[in-house]
Amino acid sequence: MQRYIPGLLHRILLLSLILILIYLSFSVLKYFIIPVVWAIIIAYMTWPIYEWIRKKCGPQRHTLNASIMLLLIIFTIGLPIAFGIITVQQEGQNLYFQVKNQIMSGNLSLPDYILHLPVIGPEAEKILTNFNSNPESLTQNIFAWLQSHLNYGRFVVGEISRNIVKLSFTLLCLFFFYRDGKSLLNQFHFALQKVIGTRINHYIETISDTTRAVVYGIGLTALVQAILAGLSYFVAGVPNPVVITLVTFVLALIPFGTPISYCSVALWLFSQGRVVAAIAVLVWGFGIVSTSDNVIRPIVISGKTKIPFLLIMFGVLGGITSFGLIGVFIGPVILAIVLAIWREWINEPESQPYQPPES
Repeated sequence: MQRYIPGLLHRILLLSLILILIYLSFSVLKYFIIPVVWAIIIAYMTWPIYEWIRKKCGPQRHTLNASIMLLLIIFTIGLPIAFGIITVQQEGQNLYFQVKNQIMSGNLSLPDYILHLPVIGPEAEKILTNFNSNPESLTQNIFAWLQSHLNYGRFVVGEISRNIVKLSFTLLCLFFFYRDGKSLLNQFHFALQKVIGTRINHYIETISDTTRAVVYGIGLTALVQAILAGLSYFVAGVPNPVVITLVTFVLALIPFGTPISYCSVALWLFSQGRVVAAIAVLVWGFGIVSTSDNVIRPIVISGKTKIPFLLIMFGVLGGITSFGLIGVFIGPVILAIVLAIWREWINEPESQPYQPPES
């Protein structure tokens, strides 16, 4: 008994020390969790490209290979984002001066087809007449509204700055994941094997297949839908089709988000009086863009993993609610991993009951 108590006390102290260290480590690293997870997702999705670079440049040149891959990611992601920001800024300035001139001159106008709409048309015309009759009052109201929402503008600027910092840390982590990714995976696999045993090999294989199917399924579907929708924007003569295509790609990551993009474009075309182009964008969107999801997703996701669409939808929506934009990938992956472990567990052969030896 005297030996047992010091042994128990030693285990309690050791466990307490481990828990304290875990808590302190989390307190230090919690601000970097989102960039690290983004880096893991990007590295996972682009790993086949990195393997191709390793074969061309030499598998022993870890730093060079990681640097080349990181530059490729920066040009692929950073340049479109920078182009989009510059374009939105220019378009915003042009729109501001255009609306300001119309307000000051009292020449605000709406398309004829809106003015001829039942119920809405007369009300819109009445409001427009009041605006044009007293543009100074409208200007004062607009400036008062902007002044009252100034704090929101500061909040938006602060969020943009924080996201730029997160992006920088993501790229930094991405470099080390490319360079040392295999070593980290081997260490992680060895640690799990010590805890769970050799059965972990089969679990890791199943989880890897499931994760790959979900990530590639969501990403590839969104990419194809964005490209198809972008073709219609280009043919219809929509301004800045590249930027709108990028927005479509982001919306396509969310279930039922793609129609929001091409329907908005169609409404804008209607507002410009280009009815034929608007109808063409809608027909192409519902007939080709949205139906491509029903072709690509079952091929990529529902192959041997057979993940229900309902699970993917709940994972995406719940992930966005819990984790933000990164939840688009985290949510479905978590639910898919739970489903994979559940299937493996119920399919394991039952252990035979113990039979005492015959005397």
